Amino acid sequence: MIDITFRWADIIDIAIVAIALYYVLVWLQGSRAMQLIRGFLVLLIVYVTARFLGLQTINWLFEKFAAVILVVLIIVFQPELRRALERIGRGRVLIKLGLIPQTGGGSFVKNLVKAVDNLSELKMGALIVIEKNTGLSEFLESGVEIDSVVSPEHLLSIFSARSPLHDGAAIIQGDRIAAAGCLLPLSETRLIDKRLGTRHRAAIGLSEQTDAFVIVVSERSGTISVAENGYLTRGVTKQMLEEKLLSLYKIVAKPEEKKKL
Repeated sequence: MIDITFRWADIIDIAIVAIALYYVLVWLQGSRAMQLIRGFLVLLIVYVTARFLGLQTINWLFEKFAAVILVVLIIVFQPELRRALERIGRGRVLIKLGLIPQTGGGSFVKNLVKAVDNLSELKMGALIVIEKNTGLSEFLESGVEIDSVVSPEHLLSIFSARSPLHDGAAIIQGDRIAAAGCLLPLSETRLIDKRLGTRHRAAIGLSEQTDAFVIVVSERSGTISVAENGYLTRGVTKQMLEEKLLSLYKIVAKPEEKKKL
């Protein structure tokens, strides 16, 4: 009989690998990379089957082209790999896992709330998407890559009527604007108020398909709304939005800032 003993180190090792694989799959969800992974799994199944059945020609081809396939995979996944390394370098991965809380005054949240408040006062229509766990690569690819800090000036320029990007959505990854002018899926539910425009339908549509947090500013009334989990909340105040974002980003506010909320 084979004596199999598990140590605590083995359990921790398996747990770390399982968690890492889970978050890699979550990160790739919603991107074209998932389709490539499915294709790679099909090739892997063919290779294992060929080894099991002793198909010499197929085995020889796989062995000869193994290095080429590896290089092709690195080239194909280059955008995703670069984005992942950037997130790790900025600490975004650990922040998303809740292992590192953002401390201090939450200047990013304050800038975003200020920008939304300015857009509301000026009655400038806006659609701002905050990526959470579900990857939004599919929608990022439909817009224009920006990769800039979040500031009132940047968001006002994006949603200005003179901007070619104002009709699309701005997608925020971590604490940066990843892209603007992005196209979002419209909700097909018949329960939506017929008076709501395309921006609101797009916000609800994306929140139905992903776990993204979407902020909408009405062009007609300047009303601020948020969409999450397929539900739209209208008439959101500046204070409500700030509290929601502080909770979303797990930001620990300073005592004096808590008194202001």
